[in-house]
Amino acid sequence: MTMLEVEYDAAVATLTMNAPERLNALSDEMLAALQTTLDDLAENPAVRVVILAGRGKAFCAGHDLKQMTAMRQAEDSGAAQFRDLFERCSAVMARIQSMPQPVIAQVHGIATAAGCQLVATCDMAVAAEGTRFGVNGVNIGLFCSTPMVALSRNIPRKQAFEMLTTGDFIDAARARELGLINRVAPEHELAMETQKLASQIAAKLGVAVKIGKQAFYNQLGMPTDQAYAYTGDVMVENMLHRDTEEGISAFLEKRDPGWTQ
Repeated sequence: MTMLEVEYDAAVATLTMNAPERLNALSDEMLAALQTTLDDLAENPAVRVVILAGRGKAFCAGHDLKQMTAMRQAEDSGAAQFRDLFERCSAVMARIQSMPQPVIAQVHGIATAAGCQLVATCDMAVAAEGTRFGVNGVNIGLFCSTPMVALSRNIPRKQAFEMLTTGDFIDAARARELGLINRVAPEHELAMETQKLASQIAAKLGVAVKIGKQAFYNQLGMPTDQAYAYTGDVMVENMLHRDTEEGISAFLEKRDPGWTQ
């Protein structure tokens, strides 16, 4: 069985986590597959947008608790194994945001704990009606501290803290209201709606989106004056690109641009 399936539709790559019997948990194997595949796609100029989906009845149920329990019971168990696990998971999350291509989560069923973190980490998310989102580790005595990082950067802090401390789920409508996801679609239209968004973005000038995504995340942590200085330099870089010149000329001449990239 392939842990992570990859399909291409023009400039859009769809990654489907394929461990439905484990609710697509972020096992050692799944994390390794995600890291390798995302690294490969980041170097593929033909891919302009990536969709991340899950097979079966859930998008992702978080870390693999059976594997974590086995780590704890092993003779050489200790902090080092768990630290390694969370570092590898964090590396996958960081890779998603450092990729030149936008990554869209296509979410259904449930996205809980590190699965909710995965949704929050993706650049955009489309969810099926009826999807539930939670950071529920507190219910088993494990506060979702690493998922908290992405969640608290997506939704207001009081709502994030409530989710983290109660372990309650929110539905897709509430997730959209809070800013965790972008769109909600009927389940039978989920893939179509996600592909529609991906295709719209893929039609833009790839280098502009690449420059813009990097700048978006870089400026978030800067003071306002520093962010304006930095993004001014980014605009200069973008303006001097030959395809941007073609895009502006095409707009003024009311024709489609003839981009080379």
